[in-house]
Amino acid sequence: MEITNITEYEAIAKEKLPKMVYDYYASGAEDQWTLKENRNAFSRILFRPRILIDVSKIDMTTTVLGFKISMPIMIAPTAMQKMAHPEGEYATARAASAAGTIMTLSSWATSSVEDVASTGPGIRFFQLYVYKDRNVVAQLVRRAERAGFKAIALTVDTPRLGRREADIKNRFTLPPFLTLKNFEGLKLGKMDKTDDSGLASYVAGQIDRSLSWKDVKWLQTITSLPILVKGVLNAEDARLAIQAGAAGIIVSNHGARQLDYVPATIMALEEVVKAAQGRVPVFLDGGVRRGTDVFKALALGASGIFIGRPVVFSLAAEGEAGVRKVLQMLRDEFELTMALSGCRSLKEITRNHIVADWDQPRVVPRL
Repeated sequence: MEITNITEYEAIAKEKLPKMVYDYYASGAEDQWTLKENRNAFSRILFRPRILIDVSKIDMTTTVLGFKISMPIMIAPTAMQKMAHPEGEYATARAASAAGTIMTLSSWATSSVEDVASTGPGIRFFQLYVYKDRNVVAQLVRRAERAGFKAIALTVDTPRLGRREADIKNRFTLPPFLTLKNFEGLKLGKMDKTDDSGLASYVAGQIDRSLSWKDVKWLQTITSLPILVKGVLNAEDARLAIQAGAAGIIVSNHGARQLDYVPATIMALEEVVKAAQGRVPVFLDGGVRRGTDVFKALALGASGIFIGRPVVFSLAAEGEAGVRKVLQMLRDEFELTMALSGCRSLKEITRNHIVADWDQPRVVPRL
């Protein structure tokens, strides 16, 4: 069967993966309203294409924190990729490098920062959870820096794990043949089996619930790497992130896996962009499945987007070749969207190229 769009990989992954693993990757929190909304909200944005513009040459290149990449499409951190495929994070790192874009490695990867660095050249960011033991955090950040990682994506929306009912039903835990490689020598690499989600128990035991804005500043004392604050959904927090010294912001609701009934990230994006006032770049993850989605995010002010689930599903289906294909399909669709909208470079993509349903004043009917 020929794959013609990236959503088709999910059905293949569902067939190939054990139920516990597929459900872990696919599910959201509680009623999964935000999980659906992350996708649905994109459909409420329409294009205002411009015509008769010479689009024979289209430039999709951009820079992120000073690093030149081939397109504004990057890879978000997704945990435990060796559950999807034996090559796991190695395959993803090679695919990102081949596509000339950035991979973000999860703290909870099944390959260590050193392992991923050994796959060859590439621009890589490291996603960080802050553990109660700050020595563990400092050690990990220094290892990422030594391994050539270029930025820290600090996840700030997880003082506790969201209620993921599929994981509770499945008694989710990391398969016994795998470990959280970055923590292997620290006796934190394994998850205990419990009567509910093993990951929820692990987070409750290890992750620091007292994390606050002062810790963003603390992080800057232990590393010279730029820090992206990942998990911002409103203007107030965007301003505080910039005050705390963030080099960038990732508008994210954790793939709808934390608090349900928060807005889709594409709905929250513009508010955050306006608050940032161009002082730092703003990125988006959550729900991106088409090149049209990428264009819409950039039109609303994003400097780039990150994809998560399409990576693990394509990895499960076809390994490294699947991840390469996902990146290529998104790239091709995005280039086509630019051409059909009359945009030759990213800077030509403007708010005037789209109309969102929230732009229209709502008429309240008289009773």
